[in-house]
Amino acid sequence: MNTSKYTRTDQLITRITAWVAGLIIIGLVAWGGFTVWDLYHFEATNDAQIDEYINPVTSRVTGYVRKVYYEDDQEVKKGDTLVVIDDDEYRIQKAEAEAALMTAKAQIGVLSSNTVTSDKNAVVNQLQIGAAKARLVKQQQDFERYEKLLATESITQQQFENVKMALDVAKSEYEALQKAYETSLSKTDDITAQKAVALAEIKRRQAVLDEINLKISYSVITAPYDGKMGKKTIQKGQLIQAGQTLAFMVDSEEGKWVVANYKETQIRHMHLGQTVDIETDAFPGEVFHGEIVSLSAATGSRFSLLPPDNATGNFVKIIQRVPVRIKLTDDVKKTQVLRAGMNAVVTIKKGV
Repeated sequence: MNTSKYTRTDQLITRITAWVAGLIIIGLVAWGGFTVWDLYHFEATNDAQIDEYINPVTSRVTGYVRKVYYEDDQEVKKGDTLVVIDDDEYRIQKAEAEAALMTAKAQIGVLSSNTVTSDKNAVVNQLQIGAAKARLVKQQQDFERYEKLLATESITQQQFENVKMALDVAKSEYEALQKAYETSLSKTDDITAQKAVALAEIKRRQAVLDEINLKISYSVITAPYDGKMGKKTIQKGQLIQAGQTLAFMVDSEEGKWVVANYKETQIRHMHLGQTVDIETDAFPGEVFHGEIVSLSAATGSRFSLLPPDNATGNFVKIIQRVPVRIKLTDDVKKTQVLRAGMNAVVTIKKGV
């Protein structure tokens, strides 16, 4: 009787085992068929990441930090003040530059006044030349008359020499006044040249002042676009140098995209504008959508710091990967939860 009971139990176990095995086989066949169908119709890769532009915020001047206006991971708008650098030294330099500029401009006034004075002196010399010329003509006439009288012995030799001396004096005065007039004109030309130099100095001083004003404006560092700040790395009172990185900022205006590194054997059916489905490890089951905007001009290894050289003799064939850039086409509200660096699985339907 016990033997019959065990026989029925064995039969039941055998039957259940057969059904379970059959279900497993059916499941494996279904899974294998689905996998084959999926491989035939789709190209997928899990070597993909969310990406955004992450740019450094740098200082353009040297100075001490007066105040920091942002916190870690703070969202900012374009034009928001991030850091203020102490500008007292630059303002002192500005005052000095303004004084130097005023001095250079005042020099123009002095030269203009000298030009007027020189022009007046030239006019006076010109009038004196006219009077001297009249005297010279009169002395020349007297000399000629006295010369004739001397020939007839109507005058003495001393009287003739006195007239000749007066003629020589008149000639000297006339020539001296001409030279003085020429000197006045030359001085005017010199002042004009000096004015050109002074004008150039004004431009130089103005350029120095503009440069200082520019440095003062650089002491207030603002957000260049809408975005989100990274980790805060500076504190009040810290000395920073021109060109020093103060923080990193994620650019929200340019949006997000995905870089999927497909095997070189997978890109045959890919083309620009092709639609893409994206799933992330952070949000399993939620599908994001995108489209291909570019395929890399070379494999990723060719853009590395030390590209491989297969001519060295140690060659092992490795399937290369080609970066594919994918633009997210969902609205901003849906994609704002994504962060740069998140892992993703990208699926592309062949022939679409």
